[in-house]
Amino acid sequence: MNDIYKILKDLGISFKEYNHPAVFTVEEALLHKGEIDGAKIKNLFLRNKKGDKHFLFITDAFKDIDLKKLSEVTGERKLGFASLERLQKYLKLTPGSVSPLGIINDVSKEVTILLDKELLYNNDKLNFHPNINTSTIQISKDDFYKFLRWAGNEVKEIEI
Repeated sequence: MNDIYKILKDLGISFKEYNHPAVFTVEEALLHKGEIDGAKIKNLFLRNKKGDKHFLFITDAFKDIDLKKLSEVTGERKLGFASLERLQKYLKLTPGSVSPLGIINDVSKEVTILLDKELLYNNDKLNFHPNINTSTIQISKDDFYKFLRWAGNEVKEIEI
């Protein structure tokens, strides 16, 4: 597994790190991240109906998401949650640690990143797990884009 801390350092991306007990849901994470400024993030690892396309949708933790509407916006038929096996295969992550930083493990660039435009428009600081669920790191929106460009996965900004 790739070392996200080394990659961020090599890219010149500064971050703040916050350690906390293991969390497995957005609700649990919010109990420990309440004092951290910046956007609280929800990451949904999804697949299309055929199971031949995979997506990581990044949005505000407080936003309710209608998968049917998300399917319409992306032009995909029937998006649904990907299995634990798919999460492990493509991002090498476990439930509770899903993060856009996990794309460092997608060497074949098979996962498309879906960014909620509203989240990015409203926040300059973003908080993600560094691919483990016992820590949160905060990076600037500009540095996040720098990371995404480096990673090379397809990125789509969407409105939902």
